[in-house]
Amino acid sequence: MFIKPMLARLQNSLGRDDLIEQMVLLPEPKKSFSPGSAGLGSVNLIVGYSASPKSHTALDIAFWIAHQTRLATNAVVKVHAVYVEVNKSQNQYLHVFDFEHNQQQRSPHPLSYHISQPMTSTLRENSAYTATKQGDKILEQARNLAEEWESSFESHLCFGRIGSELRKIVELSAAGILFLGCRSVHHPLIQTLGDRFPCAVLGIPHCIDD
Repeated sequence: MFIKPMLARLQNSLGRDDLIEQMVLLPEPKKSFSPGSAGLGSVNLIVGYSASPKSHTALDIAFWIAHQTRLATNAVVKVHAVYVEVNKSQNQYLHVFDFEHNQQQRSPHPLSYHISQPMTSTLRENSAYTATKQGDKILEQARNLAEEWESSFESHLCFGRIGSELRKIVELSAAGILFLGCRSVHHPLIQTLGDRFPCAVLGIPHCIDD
């Protein structure tokens, strides 16, 4: 991944020279992650999304970088929005996504969408249905934003621990960047990712209001 050129283009558009220092929360691993199924010349950008203002800002930045990367390199760039539904009684980090659900109901959008992990047997059918509906409503906002950007896009509804599920999507898509709606490496969400995360993690720069 060529993170520095991507951020350099963002810096130029905003008239800044400090975005790399502000945004890089976890650097790229020393050994590049294998492209795998993503293929040569393709770029996958992952966004941890919950419909909160901060995660929405992170998604917007990802779409902007994807757009500029396509123009500058002719690479195939896909943005993935990942929403993780967690068990409130079992996950102490649930609050870090700052969930804010959009109550507006919109018609389904044809952009790619799938549930990346089945429900565990510990959930009852009605709970599973409610959680899936809630997750789909949240991801609908991301799909609408993708339509505005006319971007290649895929959304993922996952069930489990936030850090573990984000890592799975990053590895499956051979992603080069994970965008999160936080501003500091000390944010609790960063702590959920574990050691040796397979790609760089970027947050929101202080100069952008959410």
